[in-house]
Parts: sequence; structure tokens; C-alpha cells
Amino acid sequence: MSDAIRVLVADDQRVVREGLATLLELLDGVEVVGTASDGEEVCQLAASMRLDVVLMDLRMPRCDGVEATRRLRELDPNIKVLMLTTYADDRSVIDALRAGARGYLTKDAGAEQIRHALDQVMRGHAAIDPVVQHHLLDAIASAAADPPTSPSEPRLPDGLTPREGEVLALIAEGLSNAEIAASLYISETTVKSHINHLFAKIGVRDRAQAVAYAYRHGLSGDPGIAGVGP
Repeated sequence: MSDAIRVLVADDQRVVREGLATLLELLDGVEVVGTASDGEEVCQLAASMRLDVVLMDLRMPRCDGVEATRRLRELDPNIKVLMLTTYADDRSVIDALRAGARGYLTKDAGAEQIRHALDQVMRGHAAIDPVVQHHLLDAIASAAADPPTSPSEPRLPDGLTPREGEVLALIAEGLSNAEIAASLYISETTVKSHINHLFAKIGVRDRAQAVAYAYRHGLSGDPGIAGVGP
């Protein structure tokens, strides 16, 4: 098994990750080196063992699959991430690929499809489920069909990313970290990371100042403040 693909399975549902681990162990040339229940555990295990691919769920507590993928890219760029999730919407796919995932499968995938995807990402290729490809093509076609509302789309101020802009707008609407996480389908840890980054970029110390900033720059709807600090 020295040349086998060393795989870590990450899923917050025990029956799913243990089932996947059992399935993968039956495949030739695949060695399951461990399982993880969330992104925090993924990063801890990745720092302490040699592995090739993380078969990663998207929605997990504490640290979701997108944030875990970003951290893994910083920890060891040689570790490949293959998403395996029930979500096939274009936002989820794009967020995962931007974070550094090399493949994206739905949980309808069979053993041979997973095996093929593992081979593809190990060779440096992308492995995208046909259903996911269909969603992405639809999203691209829809964007191309919609005429721009202005000659050039305005950029967010102070280098804010689109996601940070979304988080800021939700802060200004009075949502808590937990509510923002639920609204954007990300973990509270990821929300807090976004808040810390955007606070630093816009030069504010607490939510009250962030709300005022959002209104000055037209980044919010109804006013509201939910606590102070990130």
C-alpha cells in the first residue's frame, strides 16, 4: 500500500464518514488514514500525518469545508481536497473551488466515480460531478444573459471581498454571528474570521462603528446593532 492514495474522510455525520471509510477501503489503491467530524479536526490531523486527499463534506460545525480547505492550502498545498456533499448550488461550488478544492462530487456519486475523482485530483486535474457542471454552466449562462446595470460594476470599498460585504450588510441588519452563519451556510468560526478581517480593513473596533460604516457606504438596509465586538 506504499503507493496507495492516502485519504482522510471528513463528515459531521458519524454513519456517513464511517460508511465512506468502509467503502473506500474496498477500493484498490486507496488507503483510509483517518476520519474527522469537522474542519478543525481535519486541520489537526493533516498537521500530524501524511495524506494525499481529504474527502470533505461542505457543511460541518465549528469549521466548515470551505474554511478547512483554505486552511489546508496554507498548511500544505500538496494536500488535495475533494468535496463530497449534498449541495450542488453554484454558490457552494464556487466558494469551494475558490478556497482551493480540486474536485466536487455530490453524495449520489458511486464508488467508481469517487475512485476516478481521486485519481484525477492526484494527477492535478479537476474532478467535477456532471450535475455540478450543469449548475455552473447554467449560472454562467444566466450571468451572460443578464445585461449589466451599469457600464462598470462598483467595487466594494477598502478592499472588502464580496463575502465580507455580505457579512457587513447582515451585521448592519442586526444579525448575530449565529444568525449570519445560518443565513450564509457557513460556520460561526468562519463568520468571526470574516468579521475580524473586515473590521481591520475598514478601521472599526465594534459593531456599532461597522453599522455606521455600512450606512455611509450604502451597504445595508434597515439599521440594527447586535452586540459589540466581533
